[in-house]
Amino acid sequence: MNHDSPQITVVIPHYNGEEILRDCLASLASTCRLPLYIILVDNASSDGSVAMVRAKFPSVEIIQLEKNYGFAGGCNIGVKAVRTPFVLILNNDTIHAPGWIELLLAKLQSDEKIAVVQPKIRSFQNREYFDYSGACGGEIDIFGFPFAHGRIVEHVEKDKGQYDQFYDRIFWASGTAFLARTEILRKAGLFDETFFAHMEEIDLQWRIQLLGYDIAVEPKALIRHRSGFTLGAESPFKKYLNHRNSLLMLLANYRLLITMYIFPIRILLDYLALGFSVLNKDWGRVRAICKAHAWILFHPGHIFRKRRQVTSLRKVSDKQIMVRMYHGSIALSFYLFGKRRYLDILK
Repeated sequence: MNHDSPQITVVIPHYNGEEILRDCLASLASTCRLPLYIILVDNASSDGSVAMVRAKFPSVEIIQLEKNYGFAGGCNIGVKAVRTPFVLILNNDTIHAPGWIELLLAKLQSDEKIAVVQPKIRSFQNREYFDYSGACGGEIDIFGFPFAHGRIVEHVEKDKGQYDQFYDRIFWASGTAFLARTEILRKAGLFDETFFAHMEEIDLQWRIQLLGYDIAVEPKALIRHRSGFTLGAESPFKKYLNHRNSLLMLLANYRLLITMYIFPIRILLDYLALGFSVLNKDWGRVRAICKAHAWILFHPGHIFRKRRQVTSLRKVSDKQIMVRMYHGSIALSFYLFGKRRYLDILK
C-alpha cells in the first residue's frame, strides 16, 4: 500500500478469527486507492491472527492487549493512537466494494457539519439483503430502541435500491464501518467502555449530535458483513448487552425532565417484552432483561458520571435531537401493527 501522507487511519478491533481478518485486510488492499494507515488492536487473541498479519501484512501497525477490552475498549485504544484527521472504524469480518472509502471521504468533506458517515452494509451470507448491523443507516425511537433503513427488529429487507436516494442524515452510523473526524470523536469522549459491545456507537453519536454535528450515510459506498460472527443473534450475553446498553444510553443522554417522562414508559415496554418472552419460553431474554435492570439499579454512580459528561459538552437541546427520532415505539409498531419496513414506519 502507498503510505504517502495518508489522511485516514483504519482502526480494526480484533479478537480471534484469522481467516476473516485476512479476508478483511486483503479486501482493504484491493478496494482502496487512497494511502491508509492501518492499526489492528488485538484483544488478546488466542489464535494465529497476529502472526498472520505480521507475515502477510507487514505495514499494519499492531497493538497487542493483554486482555479482551471489547469493541469499545479496543476502538478507544486505537483512536488514541491515530494521527490523521479522519479515522475509519472497521469490523474485522467485512469485505468491501471498490472505491468505498473514497466515497465516504467525499461525503464527509462535502459538509463540515457531518462528523460521521457509514456505507451501505449488505449481508455477506445473504448477498441481496441488507445486513442486520446498520443496513443503510441507523435510526432510533424516543425510548432508546434502534432500527435501520432496511432492518426493523429481526426483519431484514432485500436491497432493491429503495434507500439509495433516501434522506442521507441518520441518527447513528453502524460500528461495523464508519468514517469519522478524529477530533470530533475525541471531543465527544470516545466510546463508553462500560458498554463492552453493542450500541456504544449509538451512544457516542448521540453525544456527537449534542455537540451540533450530523451523522450521514453514503449508499453508493458498499461493504458486506458477516453479521453475528463474534456474538450470535441468540447469544444470552448479546441480549443482555442490548437491553442494558440501551437503558444506559437513554438515562445518560436526555435531560432530567425528559428522562422522567421517557424512562417509566421504557420500563413498561421492557415488562411487556418480559411477559412476551415468558409466554414464548425465551428464558435467555428473560434473564437478559432482569440482569440488565439489576445492573442499572446497582450502578447509579456510573449513570451520574455519564450524565455529568453529557451536560458538560451539550450544545443542542433535547427538542432538537428528538426531531431526529421516531416518536413512537418501534417494538409496538413491529409486533402489534405489523410494520416490517422503514418506509412503512413513515406512513
